[in-house]
Amino acid sequence: MNSARLLISCGEPSGDLYAGALVRELHAIDPQIAVSGMGGPAFAAAGGTLLEDHRGVAVTGLTEAIRKIPKSYGALRRLVAWARANRPDALVVIDFPDFNFRLARRIKALGIPVVYYISPQIWAWRPRRIDAIRKFADLVLVIFPFEEAIYREAGVPVEFVGHPLIDLARPSAPRAAFLQSQGFSMSAPTIAILPGSRPNEVSRILPDLMVAAKKIRMRLPSAQFLVARAPNLDDDQFESLSAGGQTLFRVLEDETDAILAAANVVLTASGTATVQAALHGAPMVIVYRVSPLTYRLLRRLVTVQSIGMVNLIAGERIVPELVQEAFTPATVAGEAISMLTDGDRVTRIRAGLARVRERLGGPGASRRAAEAILKIADKSAATKTRKLEKE
Repeated sequence: MNSARLLISCGEPSGDLYAGALVRELHAIDPQIAVSGMGGPAFAAAGGTLLEDHRGVAVTGLTEAIRKIPKSYGALRRLVAWARANRPDALVVIDFPDFNFRLARRIKALGIPVVYYISPQIWAWRPRRIDAIRKFADLVLVIFPFEEAIYREAGVPVEFVGHPLIDLARPSAPRAAFLQSQGFSMSAPTIAILPGSRPNEVSRILPDLMVAAKKIRMRLPSAQFLVARAPNLDDDQFESLSAGGQTLFRVLEDETDAILAAANVVLTASGTATVQAALHGAPMVIVYRVSPLTYRLLRRLVTVQSIGMVNLIAGERIVPELVQEAFTPATVAGEAISMLTDGDRVTRIRAGLARVRERLGGPGASRRAAEAILKIADKSAATKTRKLEKE
């Protein structure tokens, strides 16, 4: 049988990270497999053919997304046209529901099977989206164990594969060596700052985290700060960190895991980074802010009390969440200082994070996902072969 041909669509750096890991496993199973689609540098580095760059369409917020509509629809049309011309054996969509729902419906209409890997958080908001998923998904691969029952009860084919970050969250160097390479002290309090991965996110979050850092430094003069910069962000978003020869912040790209492993406390935007921090056992303060209109709309749609993924997985408030007006530099600094000075609180937080790690499944999630996807693709390819033989 010929090697499979897959179309993959992901958006945002986290989706690109997972796509890269998935493509590596697909190639490990079948070196001749052809994988094309929308992704970013990780997808391309793993051997995927980049048809569209997700960085042209990814954005946070409902109102913020309006500006991206022309680029989004352009990418959608081109991916559908490619699928119509090349007839892949399956489409794999990774998270990014606002775009991928539209793509999946159109590709399914072409008679091509669809696998949803890392499905949208229907248990947190917009639960009725499961009706749409049921119509287009031949299989849903979920990364949290509690998601499996939700899809199964709704009549959607589902498989729990575990969280890919279990394998991916590896620091580039041991803590001591990493801190030494940055000229940092092993004994001084180390605070990680993760302001998000998208430009509008960073612009709303980073300035207040900078002010919070200065407040922490006033209380704890030896505190040292590492800023994890997501790839492909504009330099001007980080210029203020070095303005006037400022040396308070060390900004690093592609070192998120090393930063998290070295940190005593993490100040992070809500999102995948909170799970990444949990895997390193790092106490954290979760913050988030969107436009006022987006926030008003989201409040009507969200069905859970927490936005932080670690708190949702744990089923309890392990770490603080500061959202919208509650996100102030003084409050962030107060929470961080508490974690740096209250050993009992840190012990409780680390115990909670350990419980989160246990619920994320064992190693090998990307491999299990690749195997499940290839079963769908091979079945599709066999069906096409039988059709051709009959003709």
